[in-house]
Amino acid sequence: MTEITPGTILIADPFLKDPNFLRTTVFLCEHQEEGTFGFVLNRKHKVIIGDLIEDLEGCIYPVYYGGPVQMNSVHFLHQRPDIITGGLEIVDKIFWGGNFEEVTSLIKNKEITQNQIRFFIGYSGWGEGQLEDELKEKSWLLTEGNRKLVFHRNIDLIWKDALMQLGNDYAQVANYPIDPQLN
Repeated sequence: MTEITPGTILIADPFLKDPNFLRTTVFLCEHQEEGTFGFVLNRKHKVIIGDLIEDLEGCIYPVYYGGPVQMNSVHFLHQRPDIITGGLEIVDKIFWGGNFEEVTSLIKNKEITQNQIRFFIGYSGWGEGQLEDELKEKSWLLTEGNRKLVFHRNIDLIWKDALMQLGNDYAQVANYPIDPQLN
């Protein structure tokens, strides 16, 4: 995969040292000439959704660190367009956003599980040409987004599984230590 489109997953190069993106996978929701927008999939935040949303007090659904931009905003991805209206389908029945009042009600009534929705604080964003430059520097690998990766039950495996999705040549890379000099 060489073209960036909504639904692309960026896989951080094993040697990328930026602490915001160390061993991360980022699901892209939007890519236009002006810039790119997405969410880090494999970094859990220290808060739960009940800590952030007054109407969901007591709800223990996890919240993920979407990225370093606008850390005061909450976003969500889901796979239930049948009960959450207004979402935008990105790819493979993965929807971004929608009616938050419906989400609140669905969670309260236990009609949506935490495996069907992911909440994010902040997002990852790149200005015009910035992501393309990072790709030229080989900071990222690209793979196709899918529900298995976006809603993975074990976030510690998302980065490795995304690499494995690229084929056998990447199996060894998936097991590289963060700092090979410490080997």
